[in-house]
Amino acid sequence: MSKTSFFSLQVLVFALVASAFANVYITQPVLPVIRAEFGVSASVASLTVSAVILGIALANLPFGMLADRFPVQVLILVGGAVVAGAGLVCAATPDLGVLVAARFVQGLFVPALTTCLAAYLAANLPLESLNVVMGSYVASTVVGGLSSRLLGGWIHPPLHWRYAFVTAAVLVLAASLAAARGLPPGAPRSGPQVTESFLSLLSRPPVRRVLLIPFGGFFVFSSIFNYLPFYLSAPPFGASTEMITLLYLTYLLGVLMGPISGKISNRLGNGMTMLLGCGVFALAILITLIKSMLAVVVALALVCTGFFAVHAAAAGALNRKLASSHGRANSLYVLAYYLGGAGGITLSGYAYGAGGWPGVAALGLLMLALPLYTGLKERQGEMR
Repeated sequence: MSKTSFFSLQVLVFALVASAFANVYITQPVLPVIRAEFGVSASVASLTVSAVILGIALANLPFGMLADRFPVQVLILVGGAVVAGAGLVCAATPDLGVLVAARFVQGLFVPALTTCLAAYLAANLPLESLNVVMGSYVASTVVGGLSSRLLGGWIHPPLHWRYAFVTAAVLVLAASLAAARGLPPGAPRSGPQVTESFLSLLSRPPVRRVLLIPFGGFFVFSSIFNYLPFYLSAPPFGASTEMITLLYLTYLLGVLMGPISGKISNRLGNGMTMLLGCGVFALAILITLIKSMLAVVVALALVCTGFFAVHAAAAGALNRKLASSHGRANSLYVLAYYLGGAGGITLSGYAYGAGGWPGVAALGLLMLALPLYTGLKERQGEMR
């Protein structure tokens, strides 16, 4: 693949995945507005976010199977059309029940744009290119998640939060059409295809070890950013909502760390990249204990650097272990990622209630043992 073609592929991957994730968190920054507009409780308003996450979790494994059987271009077209169409329903409906249902439908078809694309890349790229492109993939999830929050909370409120759905629908539809047209055809499949079931994949120790990284890494990452507002709004910080929101811009470091992590993995190995990322991640958690806003800013920058380095290296390591069933394996990876996030937010809530921010930090350091263990085993395998 020429440098121009490789760059074009990275652009298509970045645009498609970023536009898909731009639909996920649209309502998160305007949940108080939705609560007031529909006259419901905070927990009911939050269904407009959790419904999408639930849809992604439920559909991820089925789309992983479809990715091993059908051309990715077809799956992307269907996924983009449904996500965009459901987004327009969200923009137009005056009924909260319909809004939540449409959000759930969006979640069901997001994996058609993400998991299926990851499987296609793993099955069709040479190993030396895979780490770099998967780094771009990870970076695009960062841009998409941040863009989603900005669309809902900063860009469209002067008009109405519903306009964010229209913008996101246009973006995902355009990116889907471009990807379906621009992605090269997949490698031809000749003869009977050898595929592994989900249970067969999970029975392989190297695969299980890699899945510990998205689970443990996102467990810690989601916990830190979910309970950070409580920590910073209390004394001695007393930070305003606007200041706390600005700190989420440290997510942008993930845009840089995705591709950089891929290049580091090519040079030092995935295992060493995981170990370095875990070290940075652990140092960042310890720095958050310093009662200084500057220290917290530095810590969050390091949190993003460490997490996305580990995340990108793990995605590359998983796909290097596969000869087939890339769709199933990548869907398991994403499932572990979201299960870790949900578990982290839940358990860290108890930790925060019992010990405040030091409780969250202690639990985070403990959970980093999972990606650290995987990094050590990967490093041992690479040195043989």
